[in-house]
Amino acid sequence: MNTSVSIKEKKEFIRWFLSNYQLKRRESVWILNYLINHDSLLKNVHFIREARYCPRGIVISTHCSKDVPFRFYKNHIVTTDAEKSFHDIRLNRNDAIYIQLSFKNANQCPSYVAVLEENPFLPDDYFITEKDQKLAKELLDTSIFDYQRVILQLKIDNALDNRDENEFKKYSEQLYDLEQKFNKTTHLPKIEK
Repeated sequence: MNTSVSIKEKKEFIRWFLSNYQLKRRESVWILNYLINHDSLLKNVHFIREARYCPRGIVISTHCSKDVPFRFYKNHIVTTDAEKSFHDIRLNRNDAIYIQLSFKNANQCPSYVAVLEENPFLPDDYFITEKDQKLAKELLDTSIFDYQRVILQLKIDNALDNRDENEFKKYSEQLYDLEQKFNKTTHLPKIEK
C-alpha cells in the first residue's frame, strides 16, 4: 500500500477508472469529475478499503460489483444521497475524504492498488478471519476440556485410593459425559468408555 499518492496519480487513476467502468449512480461520476478538477480537494482524497470505518467516507460501486451503488459515511451517519455528500465535500474542502471503489476484482487491479492507501481507521481485529476465530474457539474449547478431564481423572484416582465406589461412579460418569459432549461439538473421533 502506498503511504502518499500524488495529485497527478489520483487524477490519472480517476480518469482511467471512469473510462473503464460504468458506475451504478451517475452522481458518482459527477463527484469523481468534480474531484479531478479541484486539486485542493484531491490532495485530501484517499483511496482505501472499508470506507465504513472512516469518519468521512464514500463507497462508489460499478455495475460489475455486488456492493451498494453509493454510500456516504460521516461520523456515525450513513446516507445513500449523493447530493448530500457532494454538498459536504464542497463545504469541508480541507477535511480528508476516504473513497472505497467497489468493482469486480478490485483487489487484483494494478491501477487501483497503485493508489490504495492504508485505512488508519480499521479496527484492530479487522484482519481476524472467520477461520482464525474458529481455530481460536476450538483451541479454547480443547484447553477447557483438557483441564476439566484432568480434574475429573484426579478425583477418580482419589476415589480409587479411598476405595469409595460411589465417588468413583459419580466422577466416572461425569468424565464420560464430558467426553461425549466434547466429541459432539468438535467432530473428533469418539472416545470409547
